[in-house]
Amino acid sequence: MEERLYDLIFICRPDTPEPEIDKLIATLQHAAEEKQAKVEKVEKWGTRRLAYRVKRLREGFFVYMLLRSSHGELLKELERRLRVSDAVVKYLTIRLDEEIKRQQKFARRRERRAARRPRKTAVAPATPGAAPPAPEQAAARG
Repeated sequence: MEERLYDLIFICRPDTPEPEIDKLIATLQHAAEEKQAKVEKVEKWGTRRLAYRVKRLREGFFVYMLLRSSHGELLKELERRLRVSDAVVKYLTIRLDEEIKRQQKFARRRERRAARRPRKTAVAPATPGAAPPAPEQAAARG
């Protein structure tokens, strides 16, 4: 089975102490390592204002994780742990490799189309102060 790339973002309550958030991150990392997944990046974005109220809260502590895994069961387990945790208000998991594949497919398609199209030659603009066309050329046009 091929490896897949995932973004996992979760929001904790703003009054959650930092050690408890670190413990939750460590728990998620340990669960990922049990399933032979790789946690490539963990970023604590800190307390931010939410766009709308979630469970009567106006702000939350954001945490971002980048995961690489070949087991789909891993995400079910991580989401289960996030759902059970009292500190977590919301979470979102996004599969990135499909989006990357789609962008590469569109780029290849654009390149093929560009290769098929004939190149337009640029016409040099008339320079100011240049001599007007000769009368015989003007008569031949009109």
